[in-house]
Amino acid sequence: MNRGEIVKTKNIRTVVYHVLVCGFGLAMLYPLCWMFMSSFKETSTIFTTAGSLIPETFTLENYTNGWRGFAGVSFGTFFKNSLFIAVVGTIGTLASSACVAYGFARCQFRGKKILFGAMLASMMLPGQILMVPQYLWYEKLGWVGSFSPLIVPFFFAIQGFFVYLMMNFIEGIPTELDEAAKIDGCSYYGIFFRIILPLMAPSLITGGIFSFMWRWDDFMSALLYINDAAMYPVALALKLFCDPGSSSDYGAMFAMATLSIVPIVLIFIFFQKYLADGIATSGLKG
Repeated sequence: MNRGEIVKTKNIRTVVYHVLVCGFGLAMLYPLCWMFMSSFKETSTIFTTAGSLIPETFTLENYTNGWRGFAGVSFGTFFKNSLFIAVVGTIGTLASSACVAYGFARCQFRGKKILFGAMLASMMLPGQILMVPQYLWYEKLGWVGSFSPLIVPFFFAIQGFFVYLMMNFIEGIPTELDEAAKIDGCSYYGIFFRIILPLMAPSLITGGIFSFMWRWDDFMSALLYINDAAMYPVALALKLFCDPGSSSDYGAMFAMATLSIVPIVLIFIFFQKYLADGIATSGLKG
């Protein structure tokens, strides 16, 4: 095979690769596009015209009805609830996970390997296994019916994924920096706050993006622990549009679901550079 044939074969493979990738990408994006365009259709025509992506007549009534909310509670209240849970929970996750990751990466203590193995094992447990004992525990604490079960546990580094991510990143930071700081009189706390923490910015932003997304989309925890409709986050409030006992307003549900993904999309657009850097460098060694 001459050089021209090799180049031709390579070009064909490149074209086929990009066609397949674009095809899979469109297949994944189509449901979102369908939901977005259906939010501009009249509710009565959404499923009768499901095969057509473009609405015959555009209407903003779904957004008006959806934002009006339920029982005098506007959908803006649900957005505030989700924002509060996601932001505070993310702060707790990052703060606690960074401290634990620093301990695993830099500190030597008895039982370190056992604790690290337990952390990895906790990552492999399905969340459904812990639902019943956690509910009983939070009920004894009097937390059921409040935001506490959705926020407080994350201040104790309960998600091993973030600890593991940050620990790998810290291990990629040269230990010579620690030794130089020790010579200058820094303690472990000084090294962490003055040297390690500023260098962890990419991994912190990466963890923050994932944590915010998971807290924002968390439906099951809110369903278990929140009883008052005025305290519902967006993920749980969307189900109020679907009432098996009466008519369901799918148009308003699609409209509010479209608005609910806007914060996630904006966060990804503004922080995607740091997301790529954090994932790419978390496995490097100094």
